[in-house]
Amino acid sequence: MQGKNILCLLDFDESDFKLFLNRAADLKKEFKAGKKNNTLSGKTLGLLFDKPSTRTRISFESAMIQLGGVPTFISSADTQISRAEPVADTMRVLNKYIDALAIRTSSQEFIAEFAKYADIPVINALTDLYHPCQILSDIMTVIEKKGSCNGLKIAWVGDGNNVANSWINAAASLDFELYLGCPEQHFPNSEILEKALSVRKKHNKKENIFVTKDPFEAVQHADVIYTDVWVSMGMEGEGEKRKKTFADFQVNSKLVSCAKKDVTVMHCLPAHRGEEISNTVLEGRHSVVWDQAENKMHMHKAVLDILIDR
Repeated sequence: MQGKNILCLLDFDESDFKLFLNRAADLKKEFKAGKKNNTLSGKTLGLLFDKPSTRTRISFESAMIQLGGVPTFISSADTQISRAEPVADTMRVLNKYIDALAIRTSSQEFIAEFAKYADIPVINALTDLYHPCQILSDIMTVIEKKGSCNGLKIAWVGDGNNVANSWINAAASLDFELYLGCPEQHFPNSEILEKALSVRKKHNKKENIFVTKDPFEAVQHADVIYTDVWVSMGMEGEGEKRKKTFADFQVNSKLVSCAKKDVTVMHCLPAHRGEEISNTVLEGRHSVVWDQAENKMHMHKAVLDILIDR
């Protein structure tokens, strides 16, 4: 991991993944046993959000409180940034007030600029390009359900969006196979894909990321099927067009039947039942979406514990 921040999972190597995954598992075990943890007593987490959030915001807030710290929510619209104060000026002040900053925004460059002037950890809580903490918690869930992610076939079905990009980043270092089934005009970012494959090649690891326009090919014998909304935040104007484009990419019983019998189905939520996933599958025996959502809190505890207390 480069520096003190989490901006993109391509910055992680295997040891970084192991560090966060093991710490999250330990913190979850302590939580379930009723053990109190006050490692971040007296510390403050800033949450600078200009995109709507349910799970990411509340899980970060709960994580900080459970570690004895205090979260403070900051709406970008209510700050002087909305009145053109330079990011550099804002960040140099926040360095004096808080101990870490999680940002949820559109632009990856916006977060990178904060990190440039930060003396405290900066955490990507979602951009249009990446969603790294989501994938850290998702890998935690895969390991809980499958014992390991090594050697698994993980199938992504739907839009090649920010969550898909972060899965690609994770696959650069970890040894699972990632198959992405997307409409051709919605394939993942080619530059992100090329960078991940370049990392694999640099470390003499075999190619493990594959893209197809056939969702049934993507899920064939898969251990995990993952999907996300067809219409991401900010794309609402494309809603009807996208629903037609993705009509054959719904994760339903027919698609799931092509995977392994014990396949695990994941969705980062919110889910639009009847669009990217059928209600039968979302509420069915293969679905782990509620455990997946819970693990965001435990992974966020690990992120805060490691970055602030390191």
